[in-house]
Amino acid sequence: MELTSYVSGSYVQQFQYKSFQPNKINVEWIWNDPQINTLLAEAYLKLGELNAFSLYVPNVDFFIQMHVIKEATTSSRIEGTRTDVEDVVLKEEDIVPEKKDDWKEVQNYISGMNHAIDQLKTLPVSTRLLKEIHKILLTGTRGETKLPGEYRTSQNWIGGTSLKDALFIPPHFEEIGGLMGDLENFLHNEHINVPSLIRIAITHYQFETIHPFLDGNGRIGRLLITLYLVSEKLLAKPTLYLSAYFEKYKPEYYDNLTFARTSNNISQWVKFFLTAVIETSNNGIETFQQILRLRDTIEGEKILSLGKKTPKAKEFVNLLYTNPAVSAATVAEKIDVSIPTANALIQDFVRLGILKELTGGKRNRLFYFEEYIKLFQR
Repeated sequence: MELTSYVSGSYVQQFQYKSFQPNKINVEWIWNDPQINTLLAEAYLKLGELNAFSLYVPNVDFFIQMHVIKEATTSSRIEGTRTDVEDVVLKEEDIVPEKKDDWKEVQNYISGMNHAIDQLKTLPVSTRLLKEIHKILLTGTRGETKLPGEYRTSQNWIGGTSLKDALFIPPHFEEIGGLMGDLENFLHNEHINVPSLIRIAITHYQFETIHPFLDGNGRIGRLLITLYLVSEKLLAKPTLYLSAYFEKYKPEYYDNLTFARTSNNISQWVKFFLTAVIETSNNGIETFQQILRLRDTIEGEKILSLGKKTPKAKEFVNLLYTNPAVSAATVAEKIDVSIPTANALIQDFVRLGILKELTGGKRNRLFYFEEYIKLFQR
């Protein structure tokens, strides 16, 4: 299939509306656009540079969780939540009541991503895995009545208040099984020569067009990108997430998806996607570089001044990379020290400019690893 010959699909008359029936994508895609070749080469180069940090940074898993937290926060924010990274790192009991629903949705996203990465050790990226993630995503949230873990059995729509004024009506629910089967086959078809980044670009577009779930399609579709790159071993760790780029260029993101459907211009979507990979990889590389500089400053300079406390201080720093908002009780439990010792370490870290107090009270005080959290707010 030549990209410029692509026909996105057709409208099918239903009872009182027309749904969009996308054409299947499990074919060999080709193109004669030099710009796509240039973007594709640069995207692979930058992805390789980002992946190098995953392979060579000591204790890189300490930092991966914050990448997941940033992705969960940003992807959920595209869908309308109002939770920021500094909220997500808090425990539920520290969240103000009006933010708890949003906080729960983001926490479910984190759980879903972690579950999926673990499952990739034994399962391919598949409709089964996507359903498992979807169930985790919606359970116990505002979307728990919208068939968690199951494809929709009714018509949904995008934009507008009903089918009558919808901006886009995805395919009828009876078509979902066949379309998702074709999508899965395309991802794993070894008999066609299509680069992985082109495959996942087209797959993301197709998934968003199918919109197979009643809720959570955007989050699942964006999460699918990272899972596929990890499963294809283009990433050793889940360090590339496109949600921040899609949020930054939200109108262009939706316009390019829509333009592919309405004008059959999937080439422009592919270019937008590859540009997102390049810019996001560059940002990821810069973030890793800043993390390493911050770590060198803290571990190579600041905590060395603590003398005999230094070994426990190093344990504390490692805790902060995965838990950047802590109380004395958390520190005491995680690094196996008494509450007084934990408090003393926290005060040392405040004095050294590593931690900043959040609550300002005398009891149940919380402390932020502020400089580290800021690296994931860009």
